[in-house]
Amino acid sequence: MAQDRKDTEKVVYVGDSRVRRVQRTNIPKDYSAYPGKTEAFVPNFLLKEWMVGAVVLVGFMILVMTEPPPLGYPADPTNTAFIPIPDWYFLFLYQFLKYDYVSQSFVMFGAVLVPGIAFGALLLAPWLDRGKERRWYKRPVASGVMLLTLASMIYLTYVAWTDYERTLEEQGITPEHIERARLIADGEIEGGAPRAAEEPTPLVAVDEAGYEIYQNSTCLNCHGTDLMGSSFAPSLRGIGDKYTADEIHDIIINGKGIMAGQLQDNLNKGLTEDDLQVLADWLAKQQTQEE
Repeated sequence: MAQDRKDTEKVVYVGDSRVRRVQRTNIPKDYSAYPGKTEAFVPNFLLKEWMVGAVVLVGFMILVMTEPPPLGYPADPTNTAFIPIPDWYFLFLYQFLKYDYVSQSFVMFGAVLVPGIAFGALLLAPWLDRGKERRWYKRPVASGVMLLTLASMIYLTYVAWTDYERTLEEQGITPEHIERARLIADGEIEGGAPRAAEEPTPLVAVDEAGYEIYQNSTCLNCHGTDLMGSSFAPSLRGIGDKYTADEIHDIIINGKGIMAGQLQDNLNKGLTEDDLQVLADWLAKQQTQEE
């Protein structure tokens, strides 16, 4: 009958009750004792982890190679129109540090102590919360703290970004990476190449009355005698390419961005409203000369 035994036949071994079996409770069961619930870490689980990591790495590298980073122009310390802002994942902390109780005299409290407590509590969470319940809705304290933290980070990120956009709009500033993308789309510069230094637009009509009015106006204080601008004011050479005479006159009267209206200051210097109109007409002639 031994030759006729099938491989699927279950063999039951009967032990001798007179022999004591050693009980070893500290030896865990083999993973095969839990079918469908667990598996060997090496190589089964580890191989799956490696495969997922390889797919993520390849996808990330493809994104890096196909989408160039939004780099701006080379750093210019004299450019006061630049508004620094951190990457999006630090915006919540950037906005948090704007509040009075965590800035200025309390900056160490906001920059070191609060983040240190938060990340320290995250690292110590397995020891601080030792409850056996694993369903989030039955762990009100841990789940509540997590949801409150997540909501706070989303809110602070939103407030920081909207405040940044509002500041750009108020000051009339276009971020460098947006301006660079526009120039690349228009074919004015090549992608990845830094902006080449341009020759300044030459002054025109320097023998007209508008030039003399300019030398006596408040425009001289910020934009310079040669209209080349300064660290806090743009160049007026070529301004006629961007604005008409009426638009320039409106800017002089009412201001634009961080520039206040200059009507009263120019009147105090002895100029008249007619002089300001002549000045606007002269500035509108400051255009790039086509070769």
